[in-house]
Amino acid sequence: MSFLSRIMVIKSKAHFNAGGDNRAGSAPGRSTFEGTRKRSGTQARNRVAIVICCFGLVYAVIGGRLVQYGMASPESVSSIGPADHLMASRPDIIDRNGELLATDIRTVSLYAEPHKIVDPDEAVELLATVLPDLSRREIYRKLVAKSRFQWLRRQLTPKQQSRILALGIPGVGFRPEKRRFYPGGPVASHILGHVNIDNRGIAGMERFIDNQGLADLAAIGMTSDAKLEPVRLSIDLRVQSIVRDVVKTSTEKYEALAAGAVVLDVHSGEVLAMASYPDYDPNNPAEGAKEGWMNRMSNGTFEMGSTFKSFTTAMALDSGKVKLTDSFDARAPIRIGGFTIKDFHGKHRVLTVPEIFQYSSNIGTAKMADVVGIPAHKEFLTRMGLLTRMETELPEVKTPSQPREWKKINSITISFGHGVSTTPLQTAVAAMALMNGGKLINPTFLPRTEEEANDIARVVVKPSTVDAMRYLFQLNANDGSGRRAQVAGFDVGGKTGTANKVVNGRYSNNQNFNSFLSAFPINDPKYVVLTFIDAPQTGENGGRTAGLNAAPMVGEIIRRTGALLGVKPKFGEDGSALLVSY
Repeated sequence: MSFLSRIMVIKSKAHFNAGGDNRAGSAPGRSTFEGTRKRSGTQARNRVAIVICCFGLVYAVIGGRLVQYGMASPESVSSIGPADHLMASRPDIIDRNGELLATDIRTVSLYAEPHKIVDPDEAVELLATVLPDLSRREIYRKLVAKSRFQWLRRQLTPKQQSRILALGIPGVGFRPEKRRFYPGGPVASHILGHVNIDNRGIAGMERFIDNQGLADLAAIGMTSDAKLEPVRLSIDLRVQSIVRDVVKTSTEKYEALAAGAVVLDVHSGEVLAMASYPDYDPNNPAEGAKEGWMNRMSNGTFEMGSTFKSFTTAMALDSGKVKLTDSFDARAPIRIGGFTIKDFHGKHRVLTVPEIFQYSSNIGTAKMADVVGIPAHKEFLTRMGLLTRMETELPEVKTPSQPREWKKINSITISFGHGVSTTPLQTAVAAMALMNGGKLINPTFLPRTEEEANDIARVVVKPSTVDAMRYLFQLNANDGSGRRAQVAGFDVGGKTGTANKVVNGRYSNNQNFNSFLSAFPINDPKYVVLTFIDAPQTGENGGRTAGLNAAPMVGEIIRRTGALLGVKPKFGEDGSALLVSY
């Protein structure tokens, strides 16, 4: 029987049964049919309800995830939020008064996932419209690399990020990073130093902070985004700005290769300001790599010239073999070992110790050193910290140089500042001991009280020697080569140093290294100020000796910073500022 025939038989039987039931009026068949229909309807409604619930659940999950993505920032694209919501990975650096010197800011860096790049050529062309200085060849190489991650540009600006986002390039994104920001730019660059692209300190106090353990914690992933306590420095930003301005202006004014200056608290050893020029902007350190990175104040050694006569004179007086009232014959030059030692402006007569200092006599100074002797001379300079590496927080500190063997000719030339090279900062630190009562105190770039300084100080000269040196400093500032450093009302004292500069291993006759070592107020010194200027071509009134350029630098610094440092000028009855005299 065919499939169609079978269907016809089944339909006939169903009709016969239905007709028989109708004739008999059978109720059970109708009930069964109606029950089946009810069950089918209920099941259909249940299925619809289940489908609705499923769709509702799916939409709820999708909605929840959308809300979650909306509330959280994805890793691939990071917006730069408000400054007060940013967490610093490095501590802020502030000056002694709380002024901000360095801080972390939030930024983003551009990366690529090469396996997601659709068209590398198009991506390069689009990126070049926003970042025209990118190396197209290098970027293309990164976009077709087999790796899954490539940095394209670190530390973008918000504007650059926004423009790249608008390009809609698949496979590129942004990751949040930290960038160090220095509000003052180059003002304190050699003190603060700078960080590398990964925000790790590589110079100055930034490196010092890392050396205290921050770098080690970062290396093992134990740093957090919690706000760190700021690091307070000893420098005064107001004074620092003035010192840097004077140094920069003087370099240009006197047509010099470089210049520098430092201001020290003689009782605590705190560095209140220090500048070396040329310098650089730590926000963009690469631009200053050629000349600006060199911190000549602590990481450059120089023959300091006649400023060393301060230490030779102090040595002679402290030894007890020379008194302030003694005299030495300076009529004839000293001839030794084929060399002739003579005075720059010789008086050609017997000079007292004060006159030797005032007229900066090489002959008289050499004879005082000869009285003390070579071993004692070397011991004294070592005691003053002038022959060994200086200890301070700043990593950039150079070790002084001296003769391997001290002979008489060495002792003679060293007495007036030739033959030993030391750092300008080190020279200023040794001078503090001649002004503060005889205590040698290592310099610090962190806050330190006078009591804390006394705990680590070493007494290196007698109080009587200190009194004599204060007198000699004042004498030279009033009536000697330091007159242009004098500031009425502030009682400045000091000693000039004009040294022939060593060029290619020989002393140059037309290039000087000039410096001025000073203290104020000289009757009770509170601060030491040292300036230097390297190879100046001119000075006040056309000359190029230290009294005509390095000394005026000191005068300008003290004139502008004296009141800021808390030194009250002295005034006469007529209201004019007074000069102290002994």
